[in-house]
Amino acid sequence: MAEAQGSTSGPVTAADVDYAVRLALTALREADSADWSVKAGSLEWDCWETVEHLTDDLFSYAVQLSPADPPPATHVPFAWSRKRPGGPANAVFADREAGPAGLLQVLDAGGGLLSAIVRTTPSTVRAHHIFGAADPEGFAAMGVVETLVHTHDVAEGLGMDWTPPACLCDRVLARLFPDAPTDTDRWPTLLWATGRAELPGRPRLAKWRWDGTPRADRRP
Repeated sequence: MAEAQGSTSGPVTAADVDYAVRLALTALREADSADWSVKAGSLEWDCWETVEHLTDDLFSYAVQLSPADPPPATHVPFAWSRKRPGGPANAVFADREAGPAGLLQVLDAGGGLLSAIVRTTPSTVRAHHIFGAADPEGFAAMGVVETLVHTHDVAEGLGMDWTPPACLCDRVLARLFPDAPTDTDRWPTLLWATGRAELPGRPRLAKWRWDGTPRADRRP
């Protein structure tokens, strides 16, 4: 775990997924008695829905990589649905009767699935994503970004402080956002790159996307 916690260079790994999810769980467990039906930051979803969506992201990245022959141009056809109009379209939902503790256990399971698949999938594998066909490292980086920024959304909704380590932000910025500034604080830069904040001299982005393709696959 030392690389996940301290290094600002090197690839994004399954250990980074584990680390990001552990950090999120530790923070969100402090809000067990909070009202999870409030809006999650600037999103149209509430805090419960946002954690379900995050879990669904981690699950979907894992299952996209896991077939012996991943589909090159489409998602693995799990059935996605919405609990309400405007809510997130998920294949994974948590049992409301289990409360926030159960919701976070579902998140924990989703993180475990993704880290296990990333850890055991050859680096030569490519799987479809709308932001570029990615390798296991790319899906790990996506999972870390989803975890960090959606925990930010939920923490903002619940009135909590949330600042993940700069080293973790730096590695996912380098992997997924090659055009992001490199001379700014890492966490604010990740929030800027995902349309959640301004940076000095850089307005908040109305549209954003990452590039999940491996560097070796990118056209010059």
